Amino acid sequence: MSGSRARGEETALSDWDFDIEAPDFSAAVAALPSLVGPLRPLSKQWDRLSPFPTYMLMLRGPVKVDFLFPGRPNPPAPPWRVSPETRAAIDDHFWDWILWLASKQQAGRDELVGEQLKLLHEHLLGPLGLDRSPDSVAAALTAYLRRRDAPTPLEREVRPTVERALKP
Repeated sequence: MSGSRARGEETALSDWDFDIEAPDFSAAVAALPSLVGPLRPLSKQWDRLSPFPTYMLMLRGPVKVDFLFPGRPNPPAPPWRVSPETRAAIDDHFWDWILWLASKQQAGRDELVGEQLKLLHEHLLGPLGLDRSPDSVAAALTAYLRRRDAPTPLEREVRPTVERALKP
């Protein structure tokens, strides 16, 4: 395990980070979807921006779980291109990211939150039509809700938790 939980600095929203050592990375990549299947994740995706490959799950609770493959390169993906084919993946990415941002806000990591809000705008909210970077996690949530399609099961799981965390 790594991250805030390994350091004893977690918040109630902190994700679970697990470093994975795989002698055959390709085989591990191929096996992950079936290995995590019994957990019935609401979403599963590869992180588009992590410096190393990271397979992210969102489970009921909501609980965010990341399988990290440190030491391997993961070139950043370009900003999302919005189309009917990408809308579901964009939604998965947003809810994963906003829960993570809420956890960083709870931890008092304001500088990181500010940097990530700019990145969220560049890669996700900007392509959805938001003119400028949101100035808070709450503003990012509001902006996304105005631009997304109908609520998904993932949204119904994550949104109440994020909204509770953002209340003063």
